[in-house]
Amino acid sequence: MTKRSILILASVFAALPAYAQVVEPVRGVPGNFPLPEGSAKALVQERCIGCHDLRRVVNSNYSPQEWQNVVNMMMAAGAPINQDEANQIRDYLNASFPGKPRPKPVVIDGPAKVEFLAWDTPTPGSRPHDPLAMPDGSIWWSGQFANKLGRLDPQSGELREYPLPNPAGPHGLINDKDGNIWYAGNFGGHIGKLDPKTGEVKVYKLPDPKARDPHTPLFDKNGILWFSVQNGGFMGRLDPKTGDIKLVTPTGGPGQQPYALRFLSDGVTPWFSYFGSNKLAKVDPVTMEVKEYVLPDSRTRARRMGVTSDDMIWFGDWSNGRLNRFDPRTGEVKSWPGPSGQASQPYGFTVINDVIWYVESNLRPNTLVRFDPKTEQFQTWIIPSGGGIVRHMMPTRDGDIAMAMSGLSKVGVAIVK
Repeated sequence: MTKRSILILASVFAALPAYAQVVEPVRGVPGNFPLPEGSAKALVQERCIGCHDLRRVVNSNYSPQEWQNVVNMMMAAGAPINQDEANQIRDYLNASFPGKPRPKPVVIDGPAKVEFLAWDTPTPGSRPHDPLAMPDGSIWWSGQFANKLGRLDPQSGELREYPLPNPAGPHGLINDKDGNIWYAGNFGGHIGKLDPKTGEVKVYKLPDPKARDPHTPLFDKNGILWFSVQNGGFMGRLDPKTGDIKLVTPTGGPGQQPYALRFLSDGVTPWFSYFGSNKLAKVDPVTMEVKEYVLPDSRTRARRMGVTSDDMIWFGDWSNGRLNRFDPRTGEVKSWPGPSGQASQPYGFTVINDVIWYVESNLRPNTLVRFDPKTEQFQTWIIPSGGGIVRHMMPTRDGDIAMAMSGLSKVGVAIVK
């Protein structure tokens, strides 16, 4: 098995939620667990245990469709199994670890109308992580486990994938003014640039080996690329003209996990969230000094964020199932309970014309949520495909919503009417 395969496969089950009770390992057998009897038990132990601690398998909470996607992800990442073995593993996992009840979606009617469209990615199990809606109307996605970027033409339904250097594990995406697609190489410790016209990829290796998992890239108005490094614990900037990269470690200590990234109306000062602590922060664009703002609830964990025209920062509180608004001028936080409750896990997030949109990701099916700050009213829709886990969203040129559904290997558009 290649080094890339091991790195990516180790991430497959690291992404699985642990909703059941923790199952302790068998003493003296590293990584081994008391797996249930079944025809594919030996196959799972032989082919999976070499790359995974199986605690995540034992404590998973997946539907049959999601188990199929997990096995597809293993194959996309280079697992040494053929299709017949993959089917056996899928059937065993589905029978041995069936999905458990999750919070129920709450449907709230309202003034907006939404139509959902979805397309399967060409590579099953590619785990499309982030979408990127382009000025020409196309939608790109990061095929994290397939080591590819993808492009969708929503008008024709045409899909195309572009291979990346090994390992890449593309995560966040952003375009520059010339139409190049920049990605965060989450498994490769680099920032990459794809020229769609030629398929050529240029790699900018991060200078610190601890900066192994860049997460979200975003250009400021001067063309400087800023990015977060989640588990490595950095914020960084890259000058595309020179290739110069600078990294800074936030002051709050390790484990804070710099995550989402946004600019206010000034377009130059990056604000970011931590997923490992109850803080937001900003970076001085010249000195790279980090200033942190502690949020009042110690349990708060912010994933994605959005900014309205009044320079308010909005985010979903993953741990509390709430929608929060942060005022950068005062540090004040205002909070609303989400429609489907504390365990709904707000994830994908965007702002369109000062209206807030996000996805409740722990529900099956996921729900798309609309919140109007003027009326403080919620409206929700069940995502027909189920959504899997919608990890990120962004507005299209027409004011619709592009989304990536990593748990189903789909990309989609929510057409807002």
